[in-house]
Amino acid sequence: MILALLILISAFLLNLFLPWWSIAIPGLLFGYILNKKSGASFGWGFVALFVLWGGQAFYIHVANDGILSTRIAEMLGVGSPLIVIFATAVIGGLVSGFATLTGSLMKGEVGTE
Repeated sequence: MILALLILISAFLLNLFLPWWSIAIPGLLFGYILNKKSGASFGWGFVALFVLWGGQAFYIHVANDGILSTRIAEMLGVGSPLIVIFATAVIGGLVSGFATLTGSLMKGEVGTE
C-alpha cells in the first residue's frame, strides 16, 4: 500500500512539470528501493496510476461537462466517454506497473551473475 501511495504522489508531482512518460520514473525508483515481489510490484504500480490518471480524467470530464472526452470518444469511435476515461486509466496503470516491475527485477538481478 505504501508503494502505491509513494508512486501516486510522486507521479502526480512529476506530471506537473515533465512529460507524460515521467510517470515511469517513480515506479522504477520505488520498485528498486522497496523491492517487493514481482507480482506485488506490478500490481501496486498499476493501481497507483490507474487511480491517478483515472481520477484526473474523470475530473476533467466533470469539470468541462464531458465535452472533451465526448469528442475524443467520437474521434476514436468508441461511443462512450467513460470508455476513454477507462482506457486512459489502463494505459497509465500499465506504464507504471511495468516500470515498477522493472525496478523490482533490477534489484533482484543485481549481483546474481
